[in-house]
Amino acid sequence: MNVAIVTVGDELLAGETINTNAAWIAERLTDRGATVERVVTVPDRVADIARVVNEYRAEYDAVVVTGGLGPTHDDCTIEGVGAAFGKPLESNPAVAKWLDENGEYAGDELVAGTTELPAGAEPLHNEVGVAPGCVINEVYVLPGVPEEMKAMFATVADRFVGTTTHVATVTVDEPESELLGRFDQLREQFDVTVGSYPGEVVTVKIRGIDPDSVDRAAEWFSSRVNRA
Repeated sequence: MNVAIVTVGDELLAGETINTNAAWIAERLTDRGATVERVVTVPDRVADIARVVNEYRAEYDAVVVTGGLGPTHDDCTIEGVGAAFGKPLESNPAVAKWLDENGEYAGDELVAGTTELPAGAEPLHNEVGVAPGCVINEVYVLPGVPEEMKAMFATVADRFVGTTTHVATVTVDEPESELLGRFDQLREQFDVTVGSYPGEVVTVKIRGIDPDSVDRAAEWFSSRVNRA
């Protein structure tokens, strides 16, 4: 299952807020065997949200959108997702009922627009906050507040499936450029992929579907490098 992640917010693009949501969602999707193919951040503009969602929903099995939910002036995500599908926004009775029975505010106390979702969307109730999320044709729309996003993602996590990848990590005290030949040999002998990440030491990630193959590859590689 190939997935794209779209995070929405001017504050993310300005560097005022660190985009921890994208990393958290990507890690959870990967743990479930899904493959994250794209992570993109877009501003709080309806046209930008609609364009990216429309492009990615055609290209990937699922799209996870986070941020920009609510009734304030800069909360454009629901409108943008609706525009991507050509769906008008309408008050969702299930959202209104759930908030009335479970939320901290009575229905007549909610800010106008709080219960609006694209027509025909499946509502996702916000058990930590107020603004609802939704699902429409494999596009999952979640809040930007991390606690709210995590709680809502948990309600749909089992919809993301795939083949789990196993990972072994080897830290190496050699320059990355000197490891290239051994990387080639490793890939030739084992059905794995290799990623190397230099820093004070080189962190080598060996990935594969079969855990035994990954372990054997890691053992083979470890015996041929200077371990950090």
